[in-house]
Amino acid sequence: MKAIAIFIAACALSATVLAKLPPPSDEAKAKAAEAAAKAAHGGKVDGYLLCKSQDKVAAHYRKGNKSAKAAAATPPCADPGPFVYTPPGAMPTAAPAPAAPAADKKKKKS
Repeated sequence: MKAIAIFIAACALSATVLAKLPPPSDEAKAKAAEAAAKAAHGGKVDGYLLCKSQDKVAAHYRKGNKSAKAAAATPPCADPGPFVYTPPGAMPTAAPAPAAPAADKKKKKS
C-alpha cells in the first residue's frame, strides 16, 4: 500500500518537473553569451600556459641531454591577451566619413 502511495506521489511531482520553462530574456541570453566567451578565453589562456610550460620542459631536457636531437620547428606560443567582450549586437560603429568637399564651380567669364 505504501509503495502505491509513493508511486502516485512521485508521478504527481514528476509532472511539475516536466513543466515547460519560459524562454530566457534578452538579458539572460547576453549573460550566457558573455559567460561562454569568458570560458572560451579561459581555455585559450590555459593552452598558452601549457605551451609555455612545455617549451620550458623541452629546453631543460635539451640542455641536460647532449644526445637529444634538435626539436622540430613548432609555432611560438600565442598570448591571448586580456579578456575583452564585445556583445554581437553592439558592434562599435565607425565615425561617419567627412562629407566630400564641394566641387569648385567654374567662374563665369564676363
